[in-house]
Amino acid sequence: MNSRATSGANRPDDKNKRHGAGRSTAPAESTAPDPDDHVPGIAEIAWTTHVHSDTSLFERLVSRHRERQRRYHRIQHVEAVLDHVAALAATESIDDLGAVVAAALYHDAIYESQHPANERASARLARRDLAELGWDAARAQRVGHLIEGTKTHLDPPDAGAAVLFDADLAILGADPIAYGVYVGKVRDEYGHLDDAEWSAGRTAVLTGFLERPQIYATASGRERWEAAARTNITAELATSNP
Repeated sequence: MNSRATSGANRPDDKNKRHGAGRSTAPAESTAPDPDDHVPGIAEIAWTTHVHSDTSLFERLVSRHRERQRRYHRIQHVEAVLDHVAALAATESIDDLGAVVAAALYHDAIYESQHPANERASARLARRDLAELGWDAARAQRVGHLIEGTKTHLDPPDAGAAVLFDADLAILGADPIAYGVYVGKVRDEYGHLDDAEWSAGRTAVLTGFLERPQIYATASGRERWEAAARTNITAELATSNP
């Protein structure tokens, strides 16, 4: 278990309106979705702004993030990471925001809790897709390196990597209720482990975070989440190790 184990409303159907007794009822309006009504979400806007205007590969990527075995590492997590990247980038100097955004979009593209190399597989997929979209090979390679770094979230080589790592770990500094929901969802993803195995692996991961001089690599991340993350982790360890 690595450090990854940490980390439009539907409209009601239109109702037929009666026009009075003895008069015909107007046909119901079609409820088929209108392509013009499409409202892009956070991930799609990030894709079209920073990756490519063609969304066919994006749609395939989103399908991966909606796989049935996922509980926490779903598209909602990706969109939260993108939100945090945007917030941190406002105060951190990043030389290639597009590469960081692409890495955020792809960092959990391959996710199987029993697979020891999810990050490497996700990086490989990102490089392949970006090459297909016409990205420069060196830039696509950088995206791959950023993704592989999320295996440990240690020693970011530059500000872009620091922002990505902190954005991915932001959930550790969430409010206690959101943190508890996150822990429950990750536990579900590791359902193949019995309680003793889960507790041992989770304890090792969390203890590793507490032993770091700093959990977050950016000044903004530390200001936002460091204290809360240490409080959440300490509380979880106390509960799991009475």
